[in-house]
Amino acid sequence: MIIRTATENDLPGILSLYSQPDIDDGIVLALDDAKAIFARMNTYPDYIVYVAEMDGNVVGTFALLMMDNLAHMGSKSAIIEDVVVSQSRQKQGIGKQMMQHAIKECKAKSCYKVVLSSNLKRINAHEFYKGLGFKIHGYSFLVELE
Repeated sequence: MIIRTATENDLPGILSLYSQPDIDDGIVLALDDAKAIFARMNTYPDYIVYVAEMDGNVVGTFALLMMDNLAHMGSKSAIIEDVVVSQSRQKQGIGKQMMQHAIKECKAKSCYKVVLSSNLKRINAHEFYKGLGFKIHGYSFLVELE
């Protein structure tokens, strides 16, 4: 397995991963919409979508945003988003390797922390993250804007 920066050619595989029932209820973007958003994301500094690839197939993905801060003496912080592994490949260490890769990237950019959020209903994901050393810290607040 390799973990690499995603390209536009990976979008069908990424969208397929997001079609799993526990991710946005199986509803995904149209490919053309995904291409437009992906192009815009690629203009942001330090915002990268990664894929895990095995045998030429995308089996996992996540996004990593590293951002500058005025607080914390200017140290960067990072957010991991949109983590998913193919249902048929779960519990094989792919997610663990993806998160280790993300943390390594954050350390290389001198981030002082990396955070992620997980929907309250995703109990298995919570245990997975705890097993990797993530700690429940504070509260996550949300205002739905739809």
